[in-house]
Amino acid sequence: MFDISRPQIVFTLTARCRDCYRCLRACPVKAIRMQKGQAYVDEKRCIACGTCIRECPQQAKTFRNDIDIAKHLIDEGHFVAASIAPSFAAVFNTWQLKRLPSALRALGIRYVGQTSHGAYQISLQSRRIAEEKTEGSPHIATACPALINYIEKYQPQLIKHLLPLVSPMTAHARLLKENLGQDIKVIFIGPCVAKKSELVRPEVAGIVDCVLTFKELNQWFVQKGIDLSMCEESNFDEKPVHEAQLYPLPGGLIKTAGLEDDGLNLKLLKVDSIQGVRELLNGIGGGSDHAIIEPLFCSQGCINGPGVEPGKNLFERRRDIIEYNNSISSTAITPEPADGSLFTASFGEADSGTPSQDVTEEAIQKILAQTGKQDPEQQLNCGACGYDSCREKAIAVALGMAEPEMCIPYMRRLAERRTDQIFGTTPNGVIMLDDELNILGMNPAFKKFFSCSDVILGRHISYLMDPAPFEKLISGQEQNLDITVFHRPYNLLCRELLYMLTEDKQIVGIFVNITSQQEHEKKLKEVRSQTVEQAHELLEHQIKMAQKIAQFLGESTARGEELVRKLMTLSEGDETNPR
Repeated sequence: MFDISRPQIVFTLTARCRDCYRCLRACPVKAIRMQKGQAYVDEKRCIACGTCIRECPQQAKTFRNDIDIAKHLIDEGHFVAASIAPSFAAVFNTWQLKRLPSALRALGIRYVGQTSHGAYQISLQSRRIAEEKTEGSPHIATACPALINYIEKYQPQLIKHLLPLVSPMTAHARLLKENLGQDIKVIFIGPCVAKKSELVRPEVAGIVDCVLTFKELNQWFVQKGIDLSMCEESNFDEKPVHEAQLYPLPGGLIKTAGLEDDGLNLKLLKVDSIQGVRELLNGIGGGSDHAIIEPLFCSQGCINGPGVEPGKNLFERRRDIIEYNNSISSTAITPEPADGSLFTASFGEADSGTPSQDVTEEAIQKILAQTGKQDPEQQLNCGACGYDSCREKAIAVALGMAEPEMCIPYMRRLAERRTDQIFGTTPNGVIMLDDELNILGMNPAFKKFFSCSDVILGRHISYLMDPAPFEKLISGQEQNLDITVFHRPYNLLCRELLYMLTEDKQIVGIFVNITSQQEHEKKLKEVRSQTVEQAHELLEHQIKMAQKIAQFLGESTARGEELVRKLMTLSEGDETNPR
């Protein structure tokens, strides 16, 4: 159910990923695969350094959460011991440090130890090996798991220079099992995401059972409702080791080993940050005077690990580490050297996921041509896509790690081309003038409207039309104009939208040909006028007809009345003179 070897330690929350390529720019091994604008972490290429997590402004990169594994170990009733990395002093405040052991015990952890015990033993072994070194064969410290992953995958020729020692985490876990029993379970808590990848190494498998970051520890506290301010003060089950508490800082191993280093010792070299480590490793050639090289992938060391909660700045964390180391000087112990066989390790070449076949020059040139970069002068190597050069990006496209659209200059040219296409095909005339009203440019529609060509470029606008409206814009009388003008020489009626580009000191004019529309409206007006006139004629005719009909009806009615009256008179006469 709980598999510590489950893949994808670092991955993308795609809903938050926003086409910015920042993770790709920051990734030291270009383990970011771009697909349809989304940045995915290629598991095989990834060295789990967590740089992309720290760099992503959208928090789209994250790491695998293993709190459930830790809970499961406790719920099953195992005796669980915790190994706390020395960088805890940089994460928690002074008052919290005294309560941290109690909070861990409240989670169900039975033994709270300090990884500094393992760090001390590794430093002793490193010093012993360095003192036995042969000239021209520098030893590279192996405390940083991201460094080990990087060398095994990308610089295997340097494996022979790695100190054959486990990390302080593994060294401490072995000491815990030696002292408390082989059946105990060990949870490591620290600032490093790459420690999760260390669990699958043969010398670590079965020794460390779970790795949590400080971020995960704080989440676990919240889930359990544990408030450090409510916990009582208590001690770790192991006393701290003086100087080994400085291990998270650059030069911590050298200091813990008791080696004299004032920063000018050519035999000892400490380096931090991806850029510094990579430059150093690239410079290791046939010979070196360095006895020990102590590299840390994170800038300023482990106190800047991706598993550290944001809050304190780097220099505050560094101060807290040093102050804590000074504060424990009276109570710290110096452990006895342990059996060196407990700490041995071996390293070997690992698969980086890079195709074995080389990308052909023909394929590279084809991709460069696709983005308009076949000419070396067009290869800007701006790095906006995340790759150091256009050629590197073309190779990444050929390998399926990148997309042509990631090139910002290329996409800008496409956008300009589309803009030019719109400018060239719009049916409206467009003209641009400088602050002296000289013609800078015009589109085909404008040339057609005003029967002109590019020959007039550079001439004053008065060559084509009345400059008065444009002069109002230049003088500041108007910010923009929307006018209708009839250009008699061209028999052209235009609605003109004129406005000023203040920053560029240029004028843009957009001319909409409404000549045909005006003619149509004129004809429509004429038709309307004729219709109204005819309606008036019809109305007058109807009135006349009504009047004539009324007159006829009146005359007819009068005659009818007269006839009825005569008939009535005759009828009355008959009644008076009977036969």
